[in-house]
Amino acid sequence: MSKTKVIVGLGSCGLAAGAAKTYDALDKIKTADNLDFELAKTSCIGMCFREPLVEIKDESGSYIYGEVTPDRADEIIEKHIKQFSPIHDYVVQSDVFEARDNAFYEGQVKIALRNCGYMDPENIEEYETRDGYKAIKKIIDNKMSPEDVIQEVLDSGIRGRGGGGFPTGLKWRFAKNSEASQKYVICNADEGDPGAFMDRSILEGDPHSVLEGMLICGYAIEANAAYIYCRAEYPLAIKRLNIAIKQATEKGYLGKNIFGANGFDFEIFIKEGAGAFVCGEETALIASIEGERGMPRRRPPFPAEKGLWKSPTNINNVETFANVPWIIYQGASSYNRYGTEKSKGTKVFALTGTINNGGLVEVPMGMTIKDVIFKLGGGIKDDKKFKAVQLGGPSGGCIPEHLSETIVDFDSVNATGAIMGSGGMVVMDESTCVVDIARFFLDFTQKESCGKCTFCRIGTKRMLEILTRITEGEGKDGDIEALEDLSHQIKDSSLCGLGQTAPNPVLTTIKYFKDEYEAHIRDKKCPALTCKKLLSYKVIEDKCTGCTVCAKACPVDAISGERKELHHIDMSICTSCGLCFTKCNFDAIEVY
Repeated sequence: MSKTKVIVGLGSCGLAAGAAKTYDALDKIKTADNLDFELAKTSCIGMCFREPLVEIKDESGSYIYGEVTPDRADEIIEKHIKQFSPIHDYVVQSDVFEARDNAFYEGQVKIALRNCGYMDPENIEEYETRDGYKAIKKIIDNKMSPEDVIQEVLDSGIRGRGGGGFPTGLKWRFAKNSEASQKYVICNADEGDPGAFMDRSILEGDPHSVLEGMLICGYAIEANAAYIYCRAEYPLAIKRLNIAIKQATEKGYLGKNIFGANGFDFEIFIKEGAGAFVCGEETALIASIEGERGMPRRRPPFPAEKGLWKSPTNINNVETFANVPWIIYQGASSYNRYGTEKSKGTKVFALTGTINNGGLVEVPMGMTIKDVIFKLGGGIKDDKKFKAVQLGGPSGGCIPEHLSETIVDFDSVNATGAIMGSGGMVVMDESTCVVDIARFFLDFTQKESCGKCTFCRIGTKRMLEILTRITEGEGKDGDIEALEDLSHQIKDSSLCGLGQTAPNPVLTTIKYFKDEYEAHIRDKKCPALTCKKLLSYKVIEDKCTGCTVCAKACPVDAISGERKELHHIDMSICTSCGLCFTKCNFDAIEVY
């Protein structure tokens, strides 16, 4: 076998950027020139902002090339493979020399993402060579009792990575303590937050780690069946999960009498969800698996006591399960050396928004939000000023720039009014209107409400109406107070987490950016110059050339002026569509 390996990232982000064409181009070059290298596939390595990515591994080390189009692939093969001369300008990460994006990995600690981008997710043998299924083997070989396994998870300090942050080992113990003959394990892969793709990347890049984590949980709580509830919008993740389940069953890691342990049976099934955000709530998820409409149920009883088909059920999310095999194999003490006193281990974040390095990062708990954004994320696009970050998705909150030294752990983030959530970080610059952001997230949660609770169903609708009025220049005195009052009533009266956290984006933006709400309501101005109906336009006299492009673009004939003469905008006619601003070639239109 060749000592040189060429690996193409074929996760969803890579495929969206054209990685399949890059792979085909490399395959054709290899065949046509009869080249001696192994062409392989992997998934997302986290560096989504440089896709398509191609890694070349040879005797000298690793070289990851970014933005590899088919044409660039031809050049890379010609120089790197044929001439043994890496193209430094194209390399974004390397262990041989200092590449331009090496800093992206500085400070990261990969546990949940340990295999993503480093192996073929459709090849179980590659997972095995990276210590795969050694954790469950360790449990069987060392004759660890279910309580021993639960204690190890408790000692690690891991808390649920789905957003709630409940101690994972304690959750397992509640399910284990039930004497019911039938128990279930459920993996919540119903990732629905806008801007979040942590779970999808793990499922696409390392499905076996999730299966092994579920298998260990099944052993610990004495369950013999499990479901992965994954939204149907993740076809690649579902495809790779099905492949992984088939491979694990053929190898004897799933099925009957696993590892020869008499009576240790475990099967995993996939349930495809229809994309309802509320089904991320565990009781609504259970209802959906049972074939009912996904609506939350009252708790207690909690799923650990009465869950799927009224049997004790343990539910964790994808990232939590992906951590479990590492914790068992490496030991609790190896895990809890990372993090803070009350938040142990690492956390995966999806960086999106106005940030240079959009993608996935995994950092130890305790790193500051500022370091995540500026050291790993590369700072704000176009050198604009950092304004805030929406942490925790629609259920989270807006953390302003002056609190950017807040550390990433459950308690510190909660203290700001936001929540850790599943790990979505939407970064905003000075051109972002926080009122419009609050409207956007509330529009999402209002549409996703199952409608069971009156306050959630109607209260969020009334809040959305108020926010929409404010962003359209029709806000009035008392709107801010009405939003706050409705928020507290919805939080106090809703049955599930969707309603209880839906007002968070509104409450945090009012708390930290009340002046922007007041500007919208009293001055009828959007300080970020984002809300179209609050914008005014005028022609800058010393820049206007009289080219007439703006007048021709205006759909309501609000711009007048002769050719080669100064033009004017009649704001009494202007609809603030912004076409004059975008069409002007001389920056002669001012927005205010």
